[in-house]
Amino acid sequence: MKIVDGAATGIDFERFRLRRFLESLDAGELERRDAPTDLADVASALEGNPKAVWFTRAGPEGAQLAGNVAGSRSRIAAAFGVSPDKLLAEVLKRLDLKGEVIEVSREQAPAQQVVLTGDQADFTKLPVNLQHGLDGAPYISSSVDFAFNREAGWTNVGMRRIMLRGRREAGVDLNTPSDLRTIYQAQVKRGEKLPIAFAVGSSPIDHVAATMRLVGDELALIASLRAAPLPVVKCVSNDLRVPADAEYVLEGYLDERGYVEAEGPYGEFLGYYGVVKTNPVFHLTAVTRRRDAVFQTSTISGRTLARTDTAQLNALRAEATVWRALETAVRGLRGIFASPASGGAFNVRVALESRVPGEARNAIAAVFGCLVNVKHVFVVDPDVDIFSDEQMDWALATRFQADRDVVVASGFRAVPLDPSLAGARTTAKAGFDLTLPFAAPGQQRPLEHRIPEPPRYEGRRFDSVEAALQDGSKYFVELMAATGSRDGREIVLALDALRREGRLDRDAEGRYALK
Repeated sequence: MKIVDGAATGIDFERFRLRRFLESLDAGELERRDAPTDLADVASALEGNPKAVWFTRAGPEGAQLAGNVAGSRSRIAAAFGVSPDKLLAEVLKRLDLKGEVIEVSREQAPAQQVVLTGDQADFTKLPVNLQHGLDGAPYISSSVDFAFNREAGWTNVGMRRIMLRGRREAGVDLNTPSDLRTIYQAQVKRGEKLPIAFAVGSSPIDHVAATMRLVGDELALIASLRAAPLPVVKCVSNDLRVPADAEYVLEGYLDERGYVEAEGPYGEFLGYYGVVKTNPVFHLTAVTRRRDAVFQTSTISGRTLARTDTAQLNALRAEATVWRALETAVRGLRGIFASPASGGAFNVRVALESRVPGEARNAIAAVFGCLVNVKHVFVVDPDVDIFSDEQMDWALATRFQADRDVVVASGFRAVPLDPSLAGARTTAKAGFDLTLPFAAPGQQRPLEHRIPEPPRYEGRRFDSVEAALQDGSKYFVELMAATGSRDGREIVLALDALRREGRLDRDAEGRYALK
C-alpha cells in the first residue's frame, strides 16, 4: 500500500475519533465525571447506566477513560448521523459502499504521537478495571483487533477481550468460532506467531464494523461504514495496518504454542459468567497513542443487558444479517428488531406484510438458519411496532394460539454460553406467528380484527341523519361527519326517532341503515 500525504487528500483525523464523539453527546447521553475515580469504582458507575460515562481522572494516573459508549441505540445512531429508527437502513446502505483505505506516514498518524516499546510498553500502566466480581483479572473489553489473513490476502477485523496476566502478557479469548481463530490455528500449525494489534478507543462505527462477518478486507469495511476513506498506519513493531486516528493501539503477537493458558472466568454477554477456558497468550511489544488519548472500556454483562455495548452492537449485527436473509426469502419485509435484552440476538422480531398464506412461517424458517444466536423469532403485522414491548405483548396476547401458531424445531447449532442448554450440544428454536389471519390486498378485515382508533369526521355532508342514511348505511362516526355534528347526542336522538318509527336497521358490522 502506497503511503500518501494525509493533508493533501483532505483526511480529517479528528472526525471519527472517540474524543470528538464524546464531545458531541449532550447531557442526556453522556455523564462526565471530573472528580478523581478509583478504577475499583468504574464498573459500578457503568452498571445499568443509560448514559455513556467519561471519567476524566481515572485511577492514580488520572487517565481519561470512557465506558458504555455504544450502550444505547440512540448513541450508535448518533455516530451514523441518523435517528434510531433509521439506523438499520443506514447501516445496510453503507454496507453496499466501496470503502477506500489510505495509508499515511507515522509522522501524520495521531495514533502514533506517543510510542512506548520495550519495558515502557506495560499493560499495568493502562486504566484497566475489574468489570465483574468473579472475573479472573482486569479486562480490556473494548479492543478492535487487526490480523492479516495470509490465505485470503486481507486484514481481518474483530472484537476480542484481553485478560491481563502481567506487564506484557495477556490472555485472548479464541474459543468462539471466528475468522481470527481460523487464522491463528493455521499459524500454530506452521509453528509461527501471529502478529496482531488492538485499537482501544474507537468510534462506535468502527465497533459496528468489527462485529460484522463479511467476505473481504475488513479495513475497507470500516471505511464503508464510515462512508469516508479510512486512514491507516503501519504498526511500529509489526507490519499490520491499523486506523491512524485511534486513541490507543496495542501491538504484539499471539505466540505459537496454541491454547496453553487459563483465561477467565468472565461476565458474558448473556448475563452470566463464562467458565475458565484455555486460550492463547498475547505478548505486548508496543503501545502507541494520541497525546490526549481517551482509553475505552465496554459494558458486557450484568442484569441490564439492554444497556450494554455488547448487546446493542450484537443486536445491530443480527438485524443486518436477518434483513439480508429475509429480503430474498419473503416479500413485504417491513422491519427487524433484535432485542438487546436477549443479548442482542436470541430474540428477534420481524414486521412482515404477508402477500400469500404461510409467509410468516417462511420468514421464521429463514431466520432460524441465518444466524446461530437466534433462538426465538416473533413475526407480526406491520401495524405492530416491533420496538415496543407493550405492542409486542398485545400481539402475543391477541393474535397467537399456542396449538396453532408456534413453530418448534430442534437440533440446531448452539451458542455454548447459553445456560439453558444444561449440557446439551444443540439447541431448539421457536417461532411465533403473531400475525392476523391472511387477508388479500384490498380485502376488508372483519370487525373483530380491526383496531379501534379515535374517530375521524370525514365525508359528504347532509342536512339530516335521515338524508345521510338515504345515501347508504353508515357508522355512527360517519353520521356525525355527514351532519357536521361536534357533539353526537343529537345523532342519538335522531336515530331513536327513526327506531320508534320502525324505520331503523343495523348490519352485522354495526352500521345504521334505513329499512
